[in-house]
Amino acid sequence: MRTGLLVLLIGVATAACAERDAPLAIDAGFDPLATARARAGVVANPDAAIPPMCYTRTDGTSNPCWVCHTDGRGRTRFDDGDLQERYGFADSARTNPWRNLFVDRRPAIAAIDDAAILDYVRRDNYRPLVAAMAALPGSYGGFRPDLDLARGFDAAGLARDGSGWRAVRYQPFPGAFVPTNGSAGDLFIRLPAAFRRGADGVDDPAIYRLNLALVEAAVTAPTATAAVDRAVEAVDERALGVDLDGDGAITGGVARIRRLPARYAGAAAGEPVLAQQYPRGTELLHSVRYLDPDQPTLMAARMKELRYARKVEQLDDWGAARAYAEVADEKSEGRTPRYQGDATVGFLNGFGWQYQGFIEDADGRLRLQTDEEHRACLGCHGALGVTVDHSFAFPRKVPGGDGWRPQDLRGLRDRPQLGHARPELATYFARVGGGDETRANDELLARFFPDGQLDEAALASAAVGGPRDLAWLLAPSRARALALDKTYLAVVREQSFTRGRDAVLRPATRVHARVDDEDTGLGASGRTYRDARLLLAW
Repeated sequence: MRTGLLVLLIGVATAACAERDAPLAIDAGFDPLATARARAGVVANPDAAIPPMCYTRTDGTSNPCWVCHTDGRGRTRFDDGDLQERYGFADSARTNPWRNLFVDRRPAIAAIDDAAILDYVRRDNYRPLVAAMAALPGSYGGFRPDLDLARGFDAAGLARDGSGWRAVRYQPFPGAFVPTNGSAGDLFIRLPAAFRRGADGVDDPAIYRLNLALVEAAVTAPTATAAVDRAVEAVDERALGVDLDGDGAITGGVARIRRLPARYAGAAAGEPVLAQQYPRGTELLHSVRYLDPDQPTLMAARMKELRYARKVEQLDDWGAARAYAEVADEKSEGRTPRYQGDATVGFLNGFGWQYQGFIEDADGRLRLQTDEEHRACLGCHGALGVTVDHSFAFPRKVPGGDGWRPQDLRGLRDRPQLGHARPELATYFARVGGGDETRANDELLARFFPDGQLDEAALASAAVGGPRDLAWLLAPSRARALALDKTYLAVVREQSFTRGRDAVLRPATRVHARVDDEDTGLGASGRTYRDARLLLAW
């Protein structure tokens, strides 16, 4: 790394993120907005919302597309299952812009020794970002990270710093978003101040937990109606005066919600509870971490990215229909998406959500992403058939109190998606013919595809009722974890995120460099599936 950093030795132990003592790098002169401002309005790739995995070569047999592109359900009125059968790209997107997929990183991996990469990933780059963002002038209108990870979380998963953030434990989405394929991550949610207060306007933790339980039940509702059946942490129905569990009485200690009330509780009593929707003002915070093979959660202290989302507008059914129609028109006419906003205030996705993200600079400091870099996030959080209110992780929350704590795969089992009989990862592995979109994860291929055939029994050992768990199934070997870290660090040092930010250990061979034939071949081979659900059968 370049010199010029003032290094202060500060302990970074935190139970929440399993961060051990490590040097904390702080640069008093660092401006995390400088790069974004210098690149304001510059978008060399107008199709950056199309993620790299959408250029996967299916060979007519491997289908990783099904988990995202499916028939919309409930309030998600976007049927995009046809994209399993065709590369529905504009002419400008035919040539794959994600050139980092084809770079040979093996020399870069060999040039970094294991001790050096471990030292790097164990250095906290989050607290320096918090300090730098707090020092920005009041004219800055974007998100200022305010969660104190070092102080951690209480037994209920609530941040001890009083910020209102709460940790969420969830089942990761299949494909690139699991540790064996490159990164670990966590999730936090915060509701507006009114949701944390009683009707008298005074902070009330019990009211906040009740409102969060209602959000959990609403977002995991299987339909757009109020018919739900969700296990939640014990809450007090009397604060609402509504029989939430349907037992004919209104009591305390209710641990199941079978009916959504019309409104939220306490000072948020004016806000409607809508199935498959977050309330207006909801904030989501997600970190993408390097891998630390010596941590039980695999999460390193160092962040690759910090991602933030806030629901700034609650669209009614008419508004949502208009937004989906606009996306459909864009796709049919071959137009690239248009987004409101900029890097310094965040971008709106057309459905009421505002997004901002931070990523490492060449020195490893977290900086605001540029306009173009933000587009890589906006694509997946726009119109996809599988999302619930344009989110991925929270709808996959572990039910009840066990889901209100920092992310940890230990003890979680492979289970079916809602409406499926076969466990999710077993389904994914079988339909893809591998453990990632491009079938490049050799470790998973060797473990679960001996002689090219899926070993159902081995995979089933991590399913519900089996002796193993997802921590076993989705953890890379130590050597692979370090190689993935080194590969990504090479991209960081190049600052080549606009050419791809995936950790690719060797040049991709099952990815199109250019798409000339729109047909994926999956339709002809009968390998399309329109049954994907983000929700799981708990």
